[in-house]
Amino acid sequence: MRKSQITGVILFLFMFANITPAVAQDTWSLKRCVDYALQNNLTVKQQEVQKRLADLTYRQSLLSQVPGANASVFAGYSDGRAPSITDNTYVNQSIFNSNGNLNVGADLFNFFSKRNTIAANRYDAEANSFLLQKARNDLAFNVATAFLQILLNNETVKINENQVSTTRSNLENTKKLVIAGSVPESNQADLEAQLAQDSTSLVTAQNNVTLSILQMKAYLNLGFDIPFLPEVPENVGQLALTPLAEMSPEMVYSAALTSYPQTKSDALKIKSATKAYQSAQGQLYPTLSIGGGLSAGYANNFFERDPLNPTAPPKLVPFGKQLDNTFNKNIGLTLKIPILSGWQQRTTVSKAKINIYSQELQRDLNNQKLRQDIYTAHTNAVAALQKFIASSKGVDAAQKAYDFATKRFNLGLMNTIDYITTQSKLFKAQTEKVSAQYDYIFKMKLLEFYRDQKISL
Repeated sequence: MRKSQITGVILFLFMFANITPAVAQDTWSLKRCVDYALQNNLTVKQQEVQKRLADLTYRQSLLSQVPGANASVFAGYSDGRAPSITDNTYVNQSIFNSNGNLNVGADLFNFFSKRNTIAANRYDAEANSFLLQKARNDLAFNVATAFLQILLNNETVKINENQVSTTRSNLENTKKLVIAGSVPESNQADLEAQLAQDSTSLVTAQNNVTLSILQMKAYLNLGFDIPFLPEVPENVGQLALTPLAEMSPEMVYSAALTSYPQTKSDALKIKSATKAYQSAQGQLYPTLSIGGGLSAGYANNFFERDPLNPTAPPKLVPFGKQLDNTFNKNIGLTLKIPILSGWQQRTTVSKAKINIYSQELQRDLNNQKLRQDIYTAHTNAVAALQKFIASSKGVDAAQKAYDFATKRFNLGLMNTIDYITTQSKLFKAQTEKVSAQYDYIFKMKLLEFYRDQKISL
């Protein structure tokens, strides 16, 4: 590639890399991010809907204890031959009639089936409350993870910017030496190519920041066009972390079993399934219920004769008197005994019993996964700590090698290729150290989250 082409690529990359928003931005702390996400995240809102539905189901089952009451009113018109109420002969007539009914009923025996259904729905509603808590806790952790990723990517940008600045400075010095005839022109070409490569890495690092911010905005349900600037803690490297020696997997797992919302939800789901099984059993027994009703009617063909004047034409019975004459009261008991339908109900009972076992298996699977995740997190934390220690030593060694190489290069005792190689090793070591540091913080925060169901920086 010719010098003019390399210079053009460098200028283009720097023009793209140095673009900054012109609008002033307020900062987002981790607490602000978590609070905003809990209010606006769509996944949490979905879980809130599920909790509300479970609460309504429980409330509905509670109201099923209230005796049932129904009222009805009928009004109709008919025209044609019909029996006369007066003398029971068929005559052509137009009739308007209406009647009203009120019926009340309540269960007397087998009421415990309803009580078990109510208990099952109550446990299910409580289980959904813990599932909502789990969704909120998981969201808080995901937001914290995204926040750390943004900080890591910002640190990577700084390292890349420093690399570009260093390469550019070396290029400027080399240009002077080339003009003076101290070094060959190929040294300048090598550094120009290195500057183009470093600039490309810088643009990639800046793009990673943008992508991690987009991930954060998705958690927050924040408009993608709204500026987002994280509030960087004063010293991420000095964050308070629980010593790894105090975070044994079994200790974390034991603590998680008492605080993990999924575990509490699973226990309540088993109780709910047990009560549903008992409710299904209750349907095998007879049901005794009591019921009663009131009714009255009116018709415009209801005539009567005056007993004091039998020869006079009959007169329509007044509305109030008709209601009084037709007023009816009834009360009775109903005994419902399952016979042929009992086999269908027995299948329902068997399914309910199997559902208890299914819920127990789900609890065991969730606990197994929780334990596996904790052991995996602990193993990763140990590896992350060792990697961070090793990368810290690697940076110290690479820095010494680079300082020594710089002196030799400035004296013309080292060629450009070897010098760029040494510089690249330092850049790689710095990047690995920052990545290892944030990886270790993340792994320890994950263990703390499993133990306490809390996340903070």
